[in-house]
Amino acid sequence: MKYFFHSTIAIFFVLTSFLSNAQISFSGKIINDKNENLTGASVVVEKTFLGTFADENGKFLFKNLKTGIYTVKFAFLGYEAETKTFSLAKDTFFEIILKPVEQLTDEVVVSATRASHQTPVAYSQFDKKSLEKQNAGKDIPYLLSLTPSLVSTSDAGTGIGYSNFRIRGTDANRINVTVNGIPLNDPESQYVYWVDLPDLTSSVDNLQVQRGVGTSTNGAATFGATINLQTTTLLQQPSVQIDHSFGSFNTQKYTFSANSGLLKNHFTFDTRLSKIYSDGYVDRAFADLKSWFISGAFYNEKTLIRVNIFSGNEKTYQAWYGIPKAALDTNRTFNPYSYKNEIDNYEQTHYQAFFSQKISENLYFNSAFHYTKGKGYYEQFKENQDVTSYGILIYDPIFETNLIRQLWLDNDFYGFTSSLQYRVKKNEFTLGGSYNNYDGDHFGEIIWAEFAKNIPINYRWYFNVGKKTDFNIFAKANFSIFENFNIFGDVQYRHIDYSIEGIEKERIDISQSHAFDFLNPKTGIFWKINNLNETYFSFGLAQREPNRDNFIDNKNIEIPKKEILFDYEVGYKFNSLKMNILLNFYFMNYENQLVLTGEINDIGNAIMRNVPKSYRTGIEIAAGIKPFEFFEWTGNITFSKNKIKNFVQKTALYDTLWNFQGYKEFTESETDISFSPNIIAANQLIFKPLKNFEISLLSKFVDKQFIDNTASSQRQLDSYFVNDLQFDYSFSTKYFSKFSIQLKINNLLNEKYETNAWVYRILFTNNTEYVDYGYFPQALRHYLISFSLKF
Repeated sequence: MKYFFHSTIAIFFVLTSFLSNAQISFSGKIINDKNENLTGASVVVEKTFLGTFADENGKFLFKNLKTGIYTVKFAFLGYEAETKTFSLAKDTFFEIILKPVEQLTDEVVVSATRASHQTPVAYSQFDKKSLEKQNAGKDIPYLLSLTPSLVSTSDAGTGIGYSNFRIRGTDANRINVTVNGIPLNDPESQYVYWVDLPDLTSSVDNLQVQRGVGTSTNGAATFGATINLQTTTLLQQPSVQIDHSFGSFNTQKYTFSANSGLLKNHFTFDTRLSKIYSDGYVDRAFADLKSWFISGAFYNEKTLIRVNIFSGNEKTYQAWYGIPKAALDTNRTFNPYSYKNEIDNYEQTHYQAFFSQKISENLYFNSAFHYTKGKGYYEQFKENQDVTSYGILIYDPIFETNLIRQLWLDNDFYGFTSSLQYRVKKNEFTLGGSYNNYDGDHFGEIIWAEFAKNIPINYRWYFNVGKKTDFNIFAKANFSIFENFNIFGDVQYRHIDYSIEGIEKERIDISQSHAFDFLNPKTGIFWKINNLNETYFSFGLAQREPNRDNFIDNKNIEIPKKEILFDYEVGYKFNSLKMNILLNFYFMNYENQLVLTGEINDIGNAIMRNVPKSYRTGIEIAAGIKPFEFFEWTGNITFSKNKIKNFVQKTALYDTLWNFQGYKEFTESETDISFSPNIIAANQLIFKPLKNFEISLLSKFVDKQFIDNTASSQRQLDSYFVNDLQFDYSFSTKYFSKFSIQLKINNLLNEKYETNAWVYRILFTNNTEYVDYGYFPQALRHYLISFSLKF
């Protein structure tokens, strides 16, 4: 870690020494073809950190520029973006006329659920170019690894297959994810399983990550972060693209994509086929992934109709159990699963239909209907199973058998979203919401048994149904009370009905029903001090229902309560020609956060309990410098404190004959929340020695993390500092528009590290203990080579 800090500080001071005092100004006025001011139009100086918005008179101003050539992009919703190049040698004023678009832009589809420049929240934006640069086959959690406060993890150790992330220590089932404004989180578990939609990135046009409570959206509760993806948008010209990657662990990625361009000035069609395969770093932890995407759209000046259908099929050999602690130094790739078909086999298909209408110059209506079908199973080999525990009657002396079983999920998720947006000058008003329904069948089948005399073929030993409806409506307003000062208000009402009927795999009745009503207000202010400096403050309240596991595990103990989050954020931004700085302070105060306390239920599963008080607080610092055309540095670091107040850890107590004797309690006034590192840092250096050739060094530091909530050094993940080196070269000819080749060396310094783990600990009355661990080691040095050909 010290090398990270020393190099970062040195680079910062050396590069800032090159920033000379600027001398001239560039100003202008943005109007339409009717000579009307386009208040709020964005103005971005490309290849710099400068950006601003037109004021009520349509005017903008950049001060203190150096003489030189600048490329500036002007954009406004409903108008064609304009890019112009200026050679500035003195103070310059320029009038920009933007033309109305002939087609309604796809931006309106996601704008209701996104933060804009003047929204007082901390967010990161990724465009298609930046996503493509990292898309060699790894899942989205790894493509976003340079996002502030984000930590990625992978079961197989390669970022392909089962992977996930945490933001500010918040786990994946507390992070809201939408695709085109449509919920992606599984309604019951509230997780997003990225493996279900492999290579979705190749069909993503842009992506936004909001940290904290953020703005209101659809679907699962936003309890630490929001991720909003937008898929394919309008491409005026036809193209065909072929991508291929290969590398260590027999990793292979094949992607074919094509778009029609705009046909007859109204129609577009897009398609993609993808296949990804990797043996994984961990033994047998292969991933065999396939996906496809089809989209068709109709455009005119005031109407947009789009239909998306996309699907993914994943077959992954399981590495869920992790690596025993004793094997970390001797056999880091050891996988305790050895049955050849210990796989997860799941297919998920999404259907989306969108209708957007420009009602007037300032009023837009959007609606979408969606349906998701998922079906698949997890296959297991189980030894010495008591057949009576499967509800099988005994007619002979055989009470135990080896067997193979499949745990199935067959689910349907459907609903609609809608929004109405009104924009006038710098003021924006949004009314939106959604209604979603989920129906999930959970069941298990025995497909083989060594002693099968009394077991029917495909015997189903459990079945239960989860049903959930989720309704929400929200209203947002962002308005300017005077020049460069905005007030933001946002309130959401959300109602949830959730029920389970049937028995779980232990043949225990888990039938129950729950209802929740949440009112989630948010407010904030944004002040643009001048063209270089901005500041903001926001407060948001979020409430979250427990997930399926929380309800099932606590059914006979104590019904879990809703979780409540009070989120306070204060931010400051500085943007100049060659430098930007972002400071964001957050205080996330929880009531009844669900955490592991060491308790187990009557069948031995670890359960989560509400703790009255806990909090996360920290400061996120992000910065970037572009002193020369050929060199760029960006980096971020988060310092945080994540605590549970008055925590009672309960450790199961057994006698020497393994009879449960209750719990031994350990009380702490404050203890660290598990998997919440106090320091997270990322760094990227880009060097461009030639016009089409660049070298990038990407670094990630993650401080130590505790595996449970006891803050014990015996149960923690060590800190790690990982570096990736990347080479990119591209060129074009008259035969194709672009050919790119990339070499990426991951974990350049061969760091041994683990990103996730679990622990099971019990005590005995004779003062001994039993502790079992599962660690998830990540791959040592490995490489990926990628080719991309675009016509």
